[in-house]
Amino acid sequence: MQSPDARRLAEGLLAGQMSVDDFVERLAAPGIANLGEAQVDLDRRRRCGFPEVVFAQDKTVESLRKIFQALLADGAAVLATRVSPDQAAALLSAFPSGSYNPTGRTLRIPVGGTPLPGEQPGEQHGFVAVITAGTSDLPVAEEACDTVRWMGSRVILIQDVGVAGPQRLPARLHEFAHADAVVVVAGMEGALPSVVGGSVACPVIAVPTSVGYGASLGGLAALLGMLNSCAANVAVVNIDAGFKGGYLAGLIAHKAAQARGAKP
Repeated sequence: MQSPDARRLAEGLLAGQMSVDDFVERLAAPGIANLGEAQVDLDRRRRCGFPEVVFAQDKTVESLRKIFQALLADGAAVLATRVSPDQAAALLSAFPSGSYNPTGRTLRIPVGGTPLPGEQPGEQHGFVAVITAGTSDLPVAEEACDTVRWMGSRVILIQDVGVAGPQRLPARLHEFAHADAVVVVAGMEGALPSVVGGSVACPVIAVPTSVGYGASLGGLAALLGMLNSCAANVAVVNIDAGFKGGYLAGLIAHKAAQARGAKP
């Protein structure tokens, strides 16, 4: 275990964020917080650049509380996705510095009450635009936005510029033309990522949503349409996977900012 890791553990113990038994176990098995029902990967930040993200769906509030405490004790800001309002209400009482997005169903908690990553302009790494085809795509888009914020990049959300009103997208192009990456969230036939891809010189992460009528097949039509995009800069993630789209865009933005040698 490296000195900074040992220091974080000691600080977590002194702050009451872990028990003596947890402290001893973490020293014996660095990189893993053994919570019984969960094995929290505390080494992921070193390996992959960012801490583990928590998928909250079907987890108990008590399990989530333990996982959050383990991450915070290790100095990692928390991001949880697919958090229900009931889960959020209980968790925010235990973690009052947290922030819940009911539309995106995401919950973020800073370390030690400090501002969340990406909240301070001087600390932001790169620039991501998240674009929706319609208002019904907003929950998936908000999940992507909060993921990018948690990763510390600047993000803007551009809503309701789908291909049914083709004049709307060019009018907003100046807002995202210089983005490091663009996330495009669309249901129905999934045409918008191709249009955006033909307008920007950066990677476009297409996120199909389950929005649409019967023949959309729960987002399968949009997924297949995006996979067949003729725009060379479009890549596709799973249906309703706002987190995955935001995470990939955040990684791209970080690498772009590093290549520029400065934080924009």
